[in-house]
Parts: sequence; C-alpha cells; structure tokens
Amino acid sequence: MDSPLATVLLPAALAIVMLGLGLSLTPGDFGRVGRQPKAVVIALLLQLLVLPAICFGLVLAFDLPPILAVGMLLLAASPGGTTANLFSHLFRGDVALNITLTAVNSLIAVVTLPVITNLAIEYFEPADAGSLGLQFGKTAQVSAVVLVPVAIGMLIRRRAPEFADRMDKPVRILSAVVLALVIVGTMVAERENITGYLRDIGLPAVLFCVLSLTVGLLVPRALGVTQRQAIASAFEIGIHNSTLAIAVAISVLGSVELAVPAAVYGVLMFPVAAAFGWAITRSTRRVDEVAARG
Repeated sequence: MDSPLATVLLPAALAIVMLGLGLSLTPGDFGRVGRQPKAVVIALLLQLLVLPAICFGLVLAFDLPPILAVGMLLLAASPGGTTANLFSHLFRGDVALNITLTAVNSLIAVVTLPVITNLAIEYFEPADAGSLGLQFGKTAQVSAVVLVPVAIGMLIRRRAPEFADRMDKPVRILSAVVLALVIVGTMVAERENITGYLRDIGLPAVLFCVLSLTVGLLVPRALGVTQRQAIASAFEIGIHNSTLAIAVAISVLGSVELAVPAAVYGVLMFPVAAAFGWAITRSTRRVDEVAARG
C-alpha cells in the first residue's frame, strides 16, 4: 500500500508515540524489574500469554472473518500504550509500575508480535496470506519503528532532562491527537465497509477490553500483588498501543482491513477503561467504609 497514510503519516505518528514513551523512560525503569519482580512477571505473563489466548477464544466464538481475526490477534500482541499511565494515575494505580511494564513489554513485543501475528496468519489463512507474513525484513522494520524512537527519547532525557520534562506533556497530547487522526484515517480508507466491520468487531472488541482489564486486576490480586500494582497491571493489559498495531497492519503488512480491529478498539477502550476505573474506585471506597465501621 503506497498511500500517504501508509508511507508518511503512520510511520510519523508511531515515531511520535514511541518518542514520547522514550522521553518518560530512564534506565532505572528497567531496573525496577529486579526490585518488583513478582508484579512485573505476573503482568507480563498475562500480557504475553493469557491475553492472546483470550483473544483467540473470542475470535473463534464470534467466527470473525479471517482478516479481522488476524487483526484482533495483532492487537492482542501489541504492548500496552502510554495512555495506560494516565488511567493508572487517575484511578490510583502504581504509575511507576506502568512505565516499567510499557518499557519492558515494548522491547519484548519486537519478538512476540511477529510470532503471534504469523501464527494467526497461518491458522486463519486470510486472503493474500502469503504477502501478510512478518518475514525477517518486515520484522526488522517493526523493530526499528519501535526501538529507534524510544532510544532517541531516552537519549534526550539523559542529555537534557529539563527539556524532556517540558516536552513530556505536549508530546503526550500530540500522541493522543495523532491516535485520533490515525483511527479516523483508517475508518475513512475503509468507509465503504465500515458498517459491516463495526457490526463484526464491535462486541468482540468491547468484550476483549473488559476481559483484559478484569484479568489484569483480579489475577495479580489473587496472587498477592498490592491493589495499586494490580490497578496498574489492569490498565497496562487492557489499554493497547493501537497506533503500533495500525502502523504494522498498514505500513508494514499493507492491509487497511487488518488495521480495523485496532482502530475500533482504539475508540472503544477509552470509555470502557474509564467505566472500569470508576467501578474500581467505587468498590474500593465501599470496602474502606465497611472496614471503618468495623
């Protein structure tokens, strides 16, 4: 696909998002893995293993068309987005843990995203499956678009921390605007089929988001992780980097259809995550009130 959306806008959009991530990172964020191994390992296992399994089950249950099924698995394989940090902050999660999880998972996704996507293509066999696979050259391209902007952002923070702090908020706002434009661009490109896509993918996308958030909260709590860390885990697992999934689908794999699940999810995850956070806050407040009476 050689449209401006694929060749210019999406790579630039992803670069801005990943640069913003890099501006917020320091080497100490990776070192936190050693200081909080339990919370990090549980969240990463949920993200890397349980989430794709849940998504695969939903795809089969709803009998999605092959191209949308692969698009859903591509989304599930994408790491958490930086927006998870905002939701975690709003609803009293451990934001430092969010930053660590996003950083580590973005690195791991360079390997796991191509593996999961290729397995999905092999299983569902969408039309033009031969041209969709993430072979070595395309995998290297994914690695570059993920890692290079992050590395540049981290270098800027190391050399000019005050400048990085000043740029953090504007880049986050720009990232949100860019995500909105990317979603609109994807929908416009597929405007003739959008009604059918929304009918096919809307409910599975909402259920995937709800299940991701719920599993991300309840499993860590059941395994003894603190409430604040579990909230961070929930939002990290439930809020994906939709820009990355859309960019890989369109710019790397050359399929706008493949990007539709990520675009739909990118719209729906915000109200679902907000409602989930409100429910957590209300439940926690109720528990505190009962404990105070007792």
